[in-house]
Amino acid sequence: MKTVPSLLFKLGKKKQTLEQTVMKIHEGDTLLQNSLIEQYKPFVAKTVSSVCKRYIDERDDEFSIGLIAFNEAIEKYSPDKGNSLLAFAELIIKRKVIDYIRKEARNAHTVNIDVPEQEEGESSQSKIEADLSVTEYQKLIQAEQRREEILHFTNVLTEFDLSFSELMEQSPKHRDARQNAIEVAKVLTEHPELKKLLFQKKQIPVKQLEKMVSVSRKTIERNRKYIIAMAIIMTGDYLYLQDYIKGVLNE
Repeated sequence: MKTVPSLLFKLGKKKQTLEQTVMKIHEGDTLLQNSLIEQYKPFVAKTVSSVCKRYIDERDDEFSIGLIAFNEAIEKYSPDKGNSLLAFAELIIKRKVIDYIRKEARNAHTVNIDVPEQEEGESSQSKIEADLSVTEYQKLIQAEQRREEILHFTNVLTEFDLSFSELMEQSPKHRDARQNAIEVAKVLTEHPELKKLLFQKKQIPVKQLEKMVSVSRKTIERNRKYIIAMAIIMTGDYLYLQDYIKGVLNE
């Protein structure tokens, strides 16, 4: 029969979250890291399959790319980014697999061009067709990558009780207002304590923030949703959405 203290210990012991497990891995627990990777191989295969639009197993090169990407996600994950490990890992895996597919397409294109010419006219036509097919394929890949980014970004927005459509409707209409809001978001993300409060409380720490920016409290509150969205983009792994920010600042 178990003693009362041992029962109390068992009842008081909480199951670790996946994110807490990753924090332990960051402290140097390589055995735990290997165990986690092994445990989530089905997740990796499923994620890679969704990109490749076909069944993927451990024998496929794409699976290896996905596994390396999952390991990278474990090592780079930070709770300050405002999303779960699996959401972050999914984005990294899909991006790496898409990059791999794009690279393979380029290599195939090079091989096609290097094939000895049969007839000048026929060869020129083949090159044109190859150029067009690779270009179109790359456009499709980039479109898929943008779609995945927006989907991931939309999921993170829901954690702040925001929606993508709501953000589009309530974004500042004037260029100066957008630029000012982005500058506020920069300050918010560049100060670790403010960033921590943002992602923990899911709210802008207005009282602390207003002391560090040149705009008024009223302006911060009016553009609250846009500022939060820009802060999420700045701290996340969003290549295409970060280009949007650069575009606004260069207007």
